[in-house]
Amino acid sequence: MERTAERTVEKKKRSSILYSKTAAPYIFVSPFILSFLVLSLYPFISAINMSFQRVLPGQTEYIGFSNFERVFNPVFFTAVQNTTIYVIWTVVILTLIPMLFAIFLNHRLIMFTNVFRAAIFIPALTSVIVAGTIFRMIFGESDMAFANQVLSFIGLETQEWRYSAATAMFLMVGLASWRWMGVNVLYYLAALQNVSKDLYEAADIDGANAWQKFRNVTFPAIKPIFIFLSTITTINGFRMFEESFVFFETTSPGNIGLTIVGYIYQEGIQRNDMGFGAAIGIVLLGIIFVVSIIQLYVTGAFKKEDS
Repeated sequence: MERTAERTVEKKKRSSILYSKTAAPYIFVSPFILSFLVLSLYPFISAINMSFQRVLPGQTEYIGFSNFERVFNPVFFTAVQNTTIYVIWTVVILTLIPMLFAIFLNHRLIMFTNVFRAAIFIPALTSVIVAGTIFRMIFGESDMAFANQVLSFIGLETQEWRYSAATAMFLMVGLASWRWMGVNVLYYLAALQNVSKDLYEAADIDGANAWQKFRNVTFPAIKPIFIFLSTITTINGFRMFEESFVFFETTSPGNIGLTIVGYIYQEGIQRNDMGFGAAIGIVLLGIIFVVSIIQLYVTGAFKKEDS
């Protein structure tokens, strides 16, 4: 009887903790906190610590800022240049074109919109390795590749797509745009669903044209999505690795496909210089932070809404 009473008391204590208004919020957020500590904070602190070390098999040695002094070299600046160009192209393509597609699909006269929405989302479900392999077959170097056959048919010269800086960038940007275009369209469509039809009717009564309705009604409604997508696309662009690796693997002629993350992989993994790779990663983190802050400031994300 005593044991049964003790068990009953323990169950009541546990239930009181679970249903407590004070403890319940911490219990519910604890999985996120634990995963953040283990998967994000600990690796971040380890990377900072490693960036000040010379890491060799079986031994480590603190060397101060020597790794950071090595970061700023011609190869790193080439990687930064390639990555910056990639970011600019993807931000422009993956924020403006999806906006136009979403406005088009949101029109009441467009039929089978659900079919279009499902179709444009499919590329995001495709593995980047599979998609990259298909892209490499389409844009092959031989004259029999599909893209070169199209160029020959319209009277243009065939291209060695992976051996020119311009065409190599086209391949990487094209693959990323193909994969994420549909997802961004769905983001815009979700925002457009919340725009009241009465606002458009009022604009029609006032004699507003299509551009004025877009500037004064549509864009203010989807501006938060525009800021979100431009920021996320910028961050993903600077941390891009797969699109480069699937076309060039570890090396590219003249480093035309080298990105900052690819440079981290080369130095940290291939050459087993983990300290130097960690230093490059910390510099990349600083670049992403500064660019994101500037971007959010320019787009007005820090401005308070008018009351």
